[in-house]
Amino acid sequence: MDKRYQIFVSSTYSDLKDERRKVIQTLMEQDCIPAGMELFPAADLDQFEFIKRIIDDCDYYVLIIGARYGSMDANGVSYTEKEYDYAVSKDIPIMAFLHKDIASVPIGKADTEESLRKKLDTFRKKVETGRLVKYWSNADELDALVAKSLPKTIKMFPRTGWVRANLQTSAEALHEINLLRKENAQLTAFKEKYIKEHNYIEDIADWDEEFEVHYMDALSKTKRKKYISNTWQEWFRIIALEIERHESVYGRTDSFGLELELAIKNNYTKHAIVVDFDDKERVMYQLLGYGVIEKRANAVVSYCTLTSKGKSLLIQMMSIKTRK
Repeated sequence: MDKRYQIFVSSTYSDLKDERRKVIQTLMEQDCIPAGMELFPAADLDQFEFIKRIIDDCDYYVLIIGARYGSMDANGVSYTEKEYDYAVSKDIPIMAFLHKDIASVPIGKADTEESLRKKLDTFRKKVETGRLVKYWSNADELDALVAKSLPKTIKMFPRTGWVRANLQTSAEALHEINLLRKENAQLTAFKEKYIKEHNYIEDIADWDEEFEVHYMDALSKTKRKKYISNTWQEWFRIIALEIERHESVYGRTDSFGLELELAIKNNYTKHAIVVDFDDKERVMYQLLGYGVIEKRANAVVSYCTLTSKGKSLLIQMMSIKTRK
């Protein structure tokens, strides 16, 4: 009977877009059904419960590890590692592909913080322990390894797969349709609840993606605009700290701390930096979209505060992790 297998592709997102695109194309060419974070690029704890449901429906699991550890939960564990651990707990056959030499990966696609490098190294060793893994150095090599490994894995670890309805008996089809209807209703209800509670935006940028903020050096005679690029996670850290420092005193964020951060980087006083107004607005609405800040107002001024989600994330980012 002709079967199609659903395969979950797990990895960090922004640094491995090209690699994921090639792998997913290969899976489709081999009549498989790929699933992964393209549907859910913004990592979140509630969303992870939804992703576990998707993994439950998958027959095989492909893990791609590059040079980034990835976005983390409140306990400092990346969502990629959480997905891997869950797949292991469900006994789903795993195909793991690790970058051969992360030291050769460009800085823009690799972790630079020592703590993240250590987490990535520990994760790699976990995956390598007791499991056959393959190593790649570029997108084309990875694509070829996946194409070669998939048929062997399917042969060695046969799974249920998906069968066209017209190839099943009527009783089997009716039973499966009823199960799928029930699951679809549950997933639809979960998605509607999530959107309502979290102001979820389906195609919002991932935490690891970068955004340029333009500014002008007020002391410069040329008045030429400059820019600085940070990930959304880093912009949030800068702004959240400024909110925490000044909210209780001033009841406002004073441009979210962007001028202060840029002034420090350029060895100027705060008032020597003027940040582009549209960029400040874009940053504010992006963080509103993530659900980590919220707008408030009193009789004098409007201002932003951290949500409970934002406070938890800031505590996670600023806390010192154990070295044990």
